[in-house]
Amino acid sequence: MAHLFQQAKSATANVRMAHTNPSASPASSLQERARVERSFINTESTLPDLKKDPRTDENHSFSNDLLSYLGPWNPFPKPVTATDTVWLLDNTAYRLVNKNGQVGAWQAEFIAAVFDQNSGGHLSVVVADIAEKLRIGKGDKAEATIAKRLMPFVQDILPSKVIDTEFGGKDVLRLGPGGRSGISSDLKTLPPHNGGEVIDSVAKVPKGVNGILEMKTFYAEPEGWAVISDIDDTIKITQTSDPIGILRSTFVSEAEPVPGMPELYSYIQSLITPSSPFFYLSASPYNLYFFLHEFRQKFYPQGTMILREASWRNLSGLLSNLTVGTEEFRKFPGWVRLILIRKVTDIAAIGIEDKNEPKRFEKAFKGVPSEAWQLFETPDECQAIIERVVGGK
Repeated sequence: MAHLFQQAKSATANVRMAHTNPSASPASSLQERARVERSFINTESTLPDLKKDPRTDENHSFSNDLLSYLGPWNPFPKPVTATDTVWLLDNTAYRLVNKNGQVGAWQAEFIAAVFDQNSGGHLSVVVADIAEKLRIGKGDKAEATIAKRLMPFVQDILPSKVIDTEFGGKDVLRLGPGGRSGISSDLKTLPPHNGGEVIDSVAKVPKGVNGILEMKTFYAEPEGWAVISDIDDTIKITQTSDPIGILRSTFVSEAEPVPGMPELYSYIQSLITPSSPFFYLSASPYNLYFFLHEFRQKFYPQGTMILREASWRNLSGLLSNLTVGTEEFRKFPGWVRLILIRKVTDIAAIGIEDKNEPKRFEKAFKGVPSEAWQLFETPDECQAIIERVVGGK
């Protein structure tokens, strides 16, 4: 599903989403039926317990563990060391607008995470377990791919760490310290740049640190268009109704774009204002950020990824994350100009034929003007619709 927003000047450029109770969602019964029919619970129960890996080094001392509860107010943060893994997540800068229409300074939320390279000692056992479930023989080259994508699930998170970054090649921003989750969140005031510019931040860390050491900040003006897009089965082929299929597409298969969608998003980008931000949403947990970030960079416009928060060391939760509570309803009166929903035509192969029933969509969009939402099967159906909406301003 893709949303085309037209931002009002009286609002901020960041996006707020409203979540509904999954148990009350019409989609929940379909999700639960698919989980039963495809034996999700049986598969989940046989996945390895990643929380059994012992924590022995000084990073997990009692005092450090206790101080981590203080999060950003921790008085004794620790610098990143050569044996850490650092992730810097791409973000979007925006400007607040007051009630008088005056535009303020640029701001952005900076998200970072730190992991322990020396943890995850039982990775080989987990890789072997996943490979066996996927019927991949020992020594197969696919094992290396499984190990790479599993690493964020088995590494220990490191709270209390701070990261110095160089923003735009000159300004130093300190991120952190992170809290119990190992994740830090900092709201920073930024130097001015033109809307549509993308500014790099590079982590200033010791040699040996790995991960995502560079992040990109997109400057989005408070007036214009914004695109919010789902990832799974909208821009990336996922088809998340079979547990073994999920494990294969997540840990082995190359991430494939939905045919025609990279071209469509490039076309959308050419039509709307250069300062228009893109946001990408997925039910996948943040453990898969590295994997999905590489995919987005290869095929789609720069944008901020919003994934599902979950326990880092939780492999069985991956299947639930992708199949439970994935339906969300967003209400922005006067902002949402167009909602495009991709209709997966090989839905019978997934076993959830009811998902394509017209009544389901009519119920989901009850109260929404019919001209504001549109089903499509192939991306080329969307160009004329988008031209009409964007052209009409």
